[in-house]
Amino acid sequence: MAYSSIVKPSVYFNTKLYSGNGTNATGITGVGFQPDWVWIKERSSTSPHKLLDAVRGATKELESSSTDAEATESTSLQSFNSDGFTVGTNGAVNENSQTYASWNWKANGTGSSNTDGSITSTVSANTTSGFSIVSWNGNSGTVGHGLGVKPAMIILKSRQSTTNWVVMHKGLGNMDTNILVLNTTTGADSGGSGMAEPTSSVFTMASGLSPNDNLIAYCFAEKKGYSKFGSYTGNGNSDGTFVYTGFKPAFVMVKRTDTTGTWHINDTKRDTYNRMSHSLFPNLSDAESSTGWFVDYVSNGFKIRDSGNDVNASGGSYIYMAFAEEPLVANSGTDGVPATAR
Repeated sequence: MAYSSIVKPSVYFNTKLYSGNGTNATGITGVGFQPDWVWIKERSSTSPHKLLDAVRGATKELESSSTDAEATESTSLQSFNSDGFTVGTNGAVNENSQTYASWNWKANGTGSSNTDGSITSTVSANTTSGFSIVSWNGNSGTVGHGLGVKPAMIILKSRQSTTNWVVMHKGLGNMDTNILVLNTTTGADSGGSGMAEPTSSVFTMASGLSPNDNLIAYCFAEKKGYSKFGSYTGNGNSDGTFVYTGFKPAFVMVKRTDTTGTWHINDTKRDTYNRMSHSLFPNLSDAESSTGWFVDYVSNGFKIRDSGNDVNASGGSYIYMAFAEEPLVANSGTDGVPATAR
């Protein structure tokens, strides 16, 4: 039996690094597919994280490090292309001589109407990789997510109002009550009280969690050999906790949940060998740090090499989000990818 139905993770998620040139309509290629969600962060200087997706449309940006409503910026990401995207002259995405990281996910284009919930949503779903982008209006009711299985993590934000980013994660124990906030260091709390556990078709919004306006959500389901969403307990030692994922990671995001702690992202494009140390911080506009946290990516998971409170305090509780560079074992199954793409 095949270990995973996804033999080439990079056709669904890929990190692309690039250098800015300050020129309008600059094409960034080498992603390997047409991305539907692009998350860009300037590495070499202070700039907000820019999050753009095909459902809202190019130029419609949100910032993970901010509560700001959606902005339309014609000089930011200008189009989603067959092998990447095009950026304008905005300094957060294309300042001359600056360096950038982009994290790219494949959904299913601009989306279509979904009536699974009490609120009609627009959903762009990739059921093979377990990722969907969901847009809807209204804050109290059920919303279809299009994944066909229960999500393990949901990140959502009001597009129209100055509000926090809400993160629901299975590692918090109860996705119907406990939430995290992407743009702050706060630990988990019960700000989602009144919600319900997501199902294979819908998630539930509680009245008051977000304004009664347009919202966007990024939904993830676990796929064996490709993605993993879980929790771990720190040991306070530089010979830190080992976290089993079932694959060698390409990307890991970590957040402490029992108290305050900064969000951290590592990937294998910014660190090409262990010990990995280059972090970017979703809740901060800070430049990349070369001492953010130390971690080894291995064939079946990641091993923390840091005793810092943000990632490995003794007895500390943490959640993570990980995507694969390669599955743990060879796979003879099919994933819908043409042989020439493997």
